[in-house]
Amino acid sequence: MERVISGNEAVAHGAMLSRVQVIPAYPISPQTTIVEALSDFCASGRLKADFVRVESEHSAMACCIGAASAGARTFTATSAQGLALMHELLHWAAGSRLPIVMANVNRAMSAPWTMWCDQGDSLSQRDTGWLQFYCEDNQEVLDSIIMAYRISEKVLLPSMVCLDGFILSHTYEQVEIPDISEVDQYLPSYTPQYKLDVEDPHSFNAAFLPDMYMEQRMKMQESMEEAKIVAREVDKEFGQAFGRSYGMMEEYRVEDADILLVTTGTVTGTARVVVDEYRRKGEKVGLLKMKMFRPFPTEEVRRVLQQARKVAVVDRNISFGSTGIFAQEIRSALHHHGEGTSVFGFIAGLGGRDVTPAVLKEIVEYAKGKEAPEGDIAWIGAKP
Repeated sequence: MERVISGNEAVAHGAMLSRVQVIPAYPISPQTTIVEALSDFCASGRLKADFVRVESEHSAMACCIGAASAGARTFTATSAQGLALMHELLHWAAGSRLPIVMANVNRAMSAPWTMWCDQGDSLSQRDTGWLQFYCEDNQEVLDSIIMAYRISEKVLLPSMVCLDGFILSHTYEQVEIPDISEVDQYLPSYTPQYKLDVEDPHSFNAAFLPDMYMEQRMKMQESMEEAKIVAREVDKEFGQAFGRSYGMMEEYRVEDADILLVTTGTVTGTARVVVDEYRRKGEKVGLLKMKMFRPFPTEEVRRVLQQARKVAVVDRNISFGSTGIFAQEIRSALHHHGEGTSVFGFIAGLGGRDVTPAVLKEIVEYAKGKEAPEGDIAWIGAKP
């Protein structure tokens, strides 16, 4: 069935099709209409789930942790300051090896107060042990929610599916909504090996002494590495079942590119148009779209980018005191592997500022005009 729906409705349909069982809900713009739609699904009987109205985002994640510990498939959604309020419990969910899925509708962090989009909220949680996926359009949003459960329930780590606030969350696009019977075949019900059960008692998350804690962290890292393999398999099987696949990243006209743009989220669609314009003029510009950020697909990124002379990374975020976060990761991936590749780091689109074709052309022209970066950051569109 095809419908014209918003990105937030796509999230809600993805959760419903995944047959989530517990939904702790707290509203925060631009995420609010996700939990409103799920509330309607529960009230109408379309979704058999416990919809729990909590008093804060901290409580929402605490409720997810409790429900997932009891073996339920759980879902919640948040944005910006709400995600920040969850921070303590994000660590707890990952360390408890709970396959929770959460949608984060990207919104720039306050202060100053803002409602608009950048990706600093989710990327600031990059070290919490959550898988992170970034979506380009509403179809990818719906599909990624379903795939996230397959991946998380295999590797026992939680997943965060990210979509640009207002740019996707409140924009309506044509989306194919799979039949739930087909999703049931692709995503069977979750049967945890261990769960809270009075008939079969276990101790969970007890205090670890120094002779055990490090090994637990090592196992989390091993599962992160496993997630790269699992994500590829899950995506391939999704493509076979539904005719759509995304990969951990997407290569667009990269085969002979001298300059490669690196983007994530909704900037990618605009970047394709710009790449095509340069190609029509005979200029070898390509594009690498990053979908998976955690775990970071180091080997795949290295394989693609070390072939280009120049890489222009478009970051809709900033790690204060350092650089854009994707640029950090890419420079690390290419260290000792891309000696002939210059990585240009660009900051653009913070706080909801538009990243237009003109902005991306400015980035390409900047990289064309210099043999190497003049600094770690080039601010694009910021007023002096």
